[in-house]
Amino acid sequence: MEMNLSVIMAQLGMSLPLMLGALGSTLGILATGRAAMGEWSKEGRSGKTLRFGYIIFAAMPLSQMIYGFVFTLLGLKAPILEGGELALSQGFTLFGFGLTCGVIELVSAWGQGILGAAGCRTLSDGDGKGMAFIIVAMGIIETVGLFGFVLGYLLLPVG
Repeated sequence: MEMNLSVIMAQLGMSLPLMLGALGSTLGILATGRAAMGEWSKEGRSGKTLRFGYIIFAAMPLSQMIYGFVFTLLGLKAPILEGGELALSQGFTLFGFGLTCGVIELVSAWGQGILGAAGCRTLSDGDGKGMAFIIVAMGIIETVGLFGFVLGYLLLPVG
C-alpha cells in the first residue's frame, strides 16, 4: 500500500508523544537520580540510613512516557489513518497535535525531574522532613503532563 505525504506526517506526529515523552522521562530520571546518588553518598559517609524516598522522586517522571505511549497507540490506530486517504492539511494538523502533546510531556517530565532533584536535597538537609510537600509539588507538574495527554486524546480524530 502506497502512502501519501499526509499519512506519513500524521503517523510521524502520532509517534512524537512517545519519543518526546521518553526523552523527557529520561532527562527527568537522570536529574533526580544524579541528585539521589549524591545524597546517598553523603548519607553513607556520615553513617546514616539511606533514604528510600529518593527512589520515589526518581520514578515520578516515568509517567509522562506512559502517557506518550498510550497516546501513540491510540493515535496510530485512529480510523482516519487506516484508510490511507488524508488531505495534506489533515496530515500536518495531526503532526501538530502530536508535536504539541509530545513537547508537553517532555517539558513536564524534565521539570518534574528537576523538582525531584531539589527535593532530594530538601529531604536530606531537612533531616527527612517535607516529603509530602515535595510529592505535592511534583504532582502539580505531573498534572501538566496529564493535561497534555488528555488534550491530545480529545483532539484525536475518530473517523
